[in-house]
Amino acid sequence: MIRYLARRLLTMAATLLVISALVFVIIKLPPGDFLTNQIAELRSQGEAASVAKAQFLMQQYGLDRPVWEQYLRWIGLWPNPEGAFNGLIQGNWGWSFEYDRPVREVVGDALWLTLVVNLAVVVFVHLVSIPIAIYSATRQYSLGDYAATFIGYIGLATPSFLLALVMLFYANRWFGVSIGGLYDSAYAGQPWTWDKLRSLMAHLVVPTLVIGLGGTAAMIRRMRANLLDELAKQYVVTARAKGLPPTRALLKYPFRMSLNPFIADIGNLLPHLISGSVLVSLVLSLPTVGPILLAALKSQDQFLAGFILMFVAMLTVVGMLVSDLLLAWLDPRIRLGGDGR
Repeated sequence: MIRYLARRLLTMAATLLVISALVFVIIKLPPGDFLTNQIAELRSQGEAASVAKAQFLMQQYGLDRPVWEQYLRWIGLWPNPEGAFNGLIQGNWGWSFEYDRPVREVVGDALWLTLVVNLAVVVFVHLVSIPIAIYSATRQYSLGDYAATFIGYIGLATPSFLLALVMLFYANRWFGVSIGGLYDSAYAGQPWTWDKLRSLMAHLVVPTLVIGLGGTAAMIRRMRANLLDELAKQYVVTARAKGLPPTRALLKYPFRMSLNPFIADIGNLLPHLISGSVLVSLVLSLPTVGPILLAALKSQDQFLAGFILMFVAMLTVVGMLVSDLLLAWLDPRIRLGGDGR
């Protein structure tokens, strides 16, 4: 298992390196960048001092150098003008030209708040969808099964941002409160305290429900179909014929086997939630990385956009590793057939 983990970690490192190159190339594809556009605008206004500062930043971050050198300097495999290696590998996330601040300060709490929101959504989706899917599969064509199917179709057909707008409107109209943000406005810019944390937990309910509704509906449908397929197999019929209790006959193998596709999707789940919740974050004014990434891409703030995209890529490869380990633990066929035993 140690050798297996070592190989997977090396594969993850190589994958991230390839992804970083693709991210950098894609960001550089549009003509110009933030500083080039800013210099052109400042020159047209005759602001020599600001132009000199922008040109200094271009030289400092190698934006006047070839693309391959800019990439190697960004990830920390090429020395800067001072002769030091200072890139992503060394923990330097770069400089945001639009905000005129380090990327680390721009993203700030947005990184871990994004993780908190999306982990809450993941927990919500599984806690709600799995019991409903089990009930629906074990009581096929019952009234409860039809109700779960109907609710699932409603959840799949409702855009998340539209649900957010509806909840914002009626919360303000009926109760006179604003449900936007992740904490009360009085705590904005304040250090974290127990009161601010309680405010976060209270405000977390709405985005969790809005973002998680579509995923919950989809998981109910997929889980129900997988479980029905497993329950119809011969080993389940044999187990019931031998007198195995119904709950054990359900949970021992059919339920575990029906979980395999969802465990395998863990690597794609968090990045999908982050990219799919950008509109919801804008509507609900959530301080997550989605709106920051959107603004960075629009303004061609390459280091800010590149870091956030690499952050999402890292979530993907880490999720893939976690899903592989969970699958090996969950399914003996994978554990016995793999090379990590």
